[in-house]
Amino acid sequence: MNDSGRRILLGRVLGAFGLRGEVKLESWTEPRNAIFRYQPWLLVDPMGRERELRGAQGRDSGKHLMGQFPDVSDRDAAEALGGTEIYVPRSALPPPSPDEYYWVDLEGLRVVNLEGVAFGTVSHLFATGANDVLVARDEERERMIPFVRPQFITDIDFEAGVVTVDWDPDF
Repeated sequence: MNDSGRRILLGRVLGAFGLRGEVKLESWTEPRNAIFRYQPWLLVDPMGRERELRGAQGRDSGKHLMGQFPDVSDRDAAEALGGTEIYVPRSALPPPSPDEYYWVDLEGLRVVNLEGVAFGTVSHLFATGANDVLVARDEERERMIPFVRPQFITDIDFEAGVVTVDWDPDF
């Protein structure tokens, strides 16, 4: 892929399923079967080798997604893909709706509170079930801030590269 932008990790191959080369997939798209909409994929195996894949198809089996890759026709080949990560260029994703954000677009933004105290940068976000959590990290510490707007996340300014939070610097 000749995309100069950021790569987005959409999922990974968990292992083989059946005898005909199907693989079990873990997808972090919403809905999870949307992973098949964003192709071509860049596959990165556990050894760091990369290859492009086009034409992956799949279905939701309830517990997992099942995928079929054009060049995988038996269980041995499917097992060899275990642990392979599935990436796409950021440009392959549709633009978010107003007031929605891709987590990856927030990563690296500076985080400051309402008083201007710097908390470092957004390291990553994660889901807890109750709400998402933004992790701000600097050289000294890590802060986990509930991603609740507007209560704790008061502003996101992509042009300035800043997330403003209503959060006590000592917490």
